Order: sequence, then C-alpha cells, then structure tokens
Amino acid sequence: MAPDTEKAIPLSEHPTATDPPSSDPSATSFLGNLALLTRLETRGIQRVLPPESTITLSWRSYLQVFVLWVSINLAAVNITLGMLAPTVFGLGFTDAAWCAVGGSAIGSAAVAYVATWGPKSGCRTMIFARYTMGWWPGKLVVLLNLIVLLGYALIDCVVAGQILSAVSPDGSMSVIVGIVIVAVITWMVTTFGIRVFHYYERYAFLPQLIVICILYGTSGKSFDLTTPSVGDPATVAGNRLSFLSLCLSAAITYAGVAADYFVYYPPSTPRFRLFALSLLGLSTSFTLALIAGIGLATGIPSLPAYATAYSTSQGALLVAAFDPLGAFGRFCAVVIALGLIANLIPPTYSSGVDFQLLARQAARVPRWGWNTVGVVIYTVCALAGRDSLAEIFTNFLALMGYWVAVWIAITLEEEVFFREWWAGRGWEWADWDRREKLPVGLAALTAFLVGWAGAVLCMDQVWYVGPIARLVGDYGADADGQLCRLFVGCGRVSAAKMAGIAEVWEVGIVLEELDMHREMNWNA
Repeated sequence: MAPDTEKAIPLSEHPTATDPPSSDPSATSFLGNLALLTRLETRGIQRVLPPESTITLSWRSYLQVFVLWVSINLAAVNITLGMLAPTVFGLGFTDAAWCAVGGSAIGSAAVAYVATWGPKSGCRTMIFARYTMGWWPGKLVVLLNLIVLLGYALIDCVVAGQILSAVSPDGSMSVIVGIVIVAVITWMVTTFGIRVFHYYERYAFLPQLIVICILYGTSGKSFDLTTPSVGDPATVAGNRLSFLSLCLSAAITYAGVAADYFVYYPPSTPRFRLFALSLLGLSTSFTLALIAGIGLATGIPSLPAYATAYSTSQGALLVAAFDPLGAFGRFCAVVIALGLIANLIPPTYSSGVDFQLLARQAARVPRWGWNTVGVVIYTVCALAGRDSLAEIFTNFLALMGYWVAVWIAITLEEEVFFREWWAGRGWEWADWDRREKLPVGLAALTAFLVGWAGAVLCMDQVWYVGPIARLVGDYGADADGQLCRLFVGCGRVSAAKMAGIAEVWEVGIVLEELDMHREMNWNA
C-alpha cells in the first residue's frame, strides 16, 4: 500500500486546513471556535489521518469496543424483535432460540468485519464504500443506508414510547410524548459528537444489564420451554428460515456504520482483536435480548395478563413482565425504555455523516445539522407509525439487510481477489474524496443489481413472495438470503471484474467485455 501523502497535523476533532474543499470555508472559523468551547465534534466526512488518532491502545480502549456494542444492542427493541418468533412465526422456544443465536451471530460477524476498516482507513463506513462500489454507485449505497438508519431509529422511538406510555399511571403519558422524549435526548448526545457518544455508551450497558437480569428473574418461570413449533415440517422449516433471516437482518444493518465509531483508533490497531471484541459484544447482547423476548412471548397463551398486555403493544408486554415487582418494576421498565437511547445514538450520529455524502453541497452543512434533520424525520415517521410496530418489524426490518449482504460480499471480493490478498494492490486512502482516482464502479453496480435480483426471487414479505420462497411450506420462507445473496453477489462480482470491468471506463468496451465473458461461460 502506498504511504499517505498528507502532512502530519495536530490532534483535533475538527476539520483543519488539510481537509478537502467539501467543507464550507466560511463556517470553518466559527465551528472551530465552537468546538474548542463546547468540545463539539465538527468533523464530518473528512478522513482521520494517522496523526489525528486520539485513542491510545490499552486494555481500556479494547474493552471500550466490547462495551460499545453491548450498550448499543442490549436494548428493548431486540427484546420486542424476539417476541415475533412465537407470535408471528409460530416457533417454539428451542427453535426460536437457535435461530436467534445463529442469525444474529452471522450478521454480527459481518458487522465486526466492517468495523476493522475504521482504524485501517481512517474513513467513515460509507466513505470506504467508495473504494468498493465506486463514486456514483456509492451514493446509491449511502441512500439505502440512510433509509436503514432512519427506519431503525423509527422503531426504537416507537418501542420506547410504548414502554413509557404503558408504565405511566393509567397510561397518562401518551406514546407520542414518550417518542419525543427519547428523540430529544438522543439529539442532545449526538450533537456533541464522538466523544460524548463513546462516553455515554461506556456506561449505558450497566443499568440495562441489571434490569434485563431482573427481567429474566421475574418472568423466567412463565417461559414455555416445551411447546413445539406450529405446522408441518416444511412450514416449520420455512418459519425457522424466515426468523433466522430477520435476526440476521437486525444484526447486519450495523455493517453500514460499524467503521464510523473506530476511525479515531490508530492504524496499528490489530484487526483480529477488533473483530473478535466486536463479534463478542454484538453476539452476547443480541442473545440476551432476543431470548428474553422469545421467552416472554411463549408465555402469552398461558398467562391472560401477558395476552392482554400484548394486545395493547409489545412494549406493554415488557412492562407486564415487571408487574410482580410493583413500583420497582415500573422503575425497571423506565430504565429499559430510556436504554433505547443507547440504541438510537449510533444511527442518528451516522446519519449526519451519510447525509453529507449525498452531494458536495450537502457536505457544507455540519454533521450536527444533518443529525437534527435526521431526528426530525424519524420522529415524525414514528409518530405516524406508532400503532403498527409489528408490521414495521416484519415488513421493513427484513428488507434492511438485503442490500447490506450484497455490499458485504462485494467488499470481501474487493479485498480478497482484487486488492490485498491475491492482486497485491493496496488502498490509496489519500484519494478518498478524489472522484477521478476512485473506481467507476460498473462491475460493483452490476454485482449489486444481480444480487438484488436474487433477493427478489427468494424474499418472503407480506406484500410479495418470490417464486423460490413460495416453494417452502404453507407460508413460504424468507430465503433471499443471506446465503443466496452472498453467493450471487460474490459470484457475479468475480465474473464481472475478471472480465475486466473494474479497469474499463468506456461503456461500449464494458458491454463488449461482458459479451465475451458470457460467451466463454456458455462455451465452457
């Protein structure tokens, strides 16, 4: 890899004179002074150069990696996701637990892999996507990622609003008020940037861990561990696959932002250590939360109080689980609701960066300005969809992971076959904002679209069931998958780039190369 050409500059968290012209020069002085006074992070999409790394490697910095992911995912939104296994997919506890653990672990591995690029490149995740997707196709990925981030934040707000409403005396606090409360607190934290972000997440896991352990203690006796899954073998297999895909999608969506939180770690950070700690933190937190939700939902048929609460909302069922503890139980429910702020902060923070990548003009708006826009968007959407949480989960959350899996496949192919492993080519990180130096992205876009076509054939949604998914059981199976998409994405990007697309700029030559490659495959 060619060495960086930028000169060393003093450590800071705000743009300097070496930042590219995408920042607004007229605002630099004001924002720099504001950052000094308030420790506000004014850096947006600008790459963090090696001399700017503010993290010193130690056991504390490594522990922060693990704690960060635990704080983010040990949240009520994942508990309510687990509830869908018995109530929507008809799965028994054992089947649901295995699918939850397996699906979230696979998705978490993808997230952990992307996280390792933060210290290595100093680039935000979607900046790194420019190297794998190209300049213009990379903007498509950014747009999809924004939809994911704001959609996930919407779900968090609705769950938090439901819990706060259910725990208030006689429901005196509406869901609307609860949504607004968590959105405002999240906006305050993300506005100040990565320092406050990491500081908040460093301690947010502790109250969450305590109350979830209490939740297991109060509700564990109501878990139905024996009732089997509902349906014939083919239907059960399809439901298992659908729920596994849903859990995988919930985890893998973090891949679009994972590198954002480690760009201030030095390039010397061991990749395997960062990968392992991220995977451990993600898998542990997802497992604790998902299994709690599965257990609660298995008790609905045998406990009228649970059934009544669930008919109101998923958040109300979570509150009902704490009822045996009286006033202390309501306090625990409030802690769980406010714990969703830790889950809201990452998508809110990263959306501010991603908005800046949509256009040169958008980069002139400060990150915290776009954070504000993002908060307004998902708060309004949460208020509109507050009565349809289960539908949002089943119809939207699975869709979140579709594009991410294809992009992960393309990224793996780029590193393994066309960069470091086989080709011996490095990454020119200094070119992160130079369109003429970055790939055109025709090969990656082709692979991306073909992967999406495979996903459409295999998806199982309320509004559409693909022809392959329809073959499994009575209700189909969401098999777009995670395996299908990875296979299609990997195979197609290999074929496209081996045909020479990665290095060809003229469209006519590209089409000729594709035809030649297709003929070679047919002859073979």
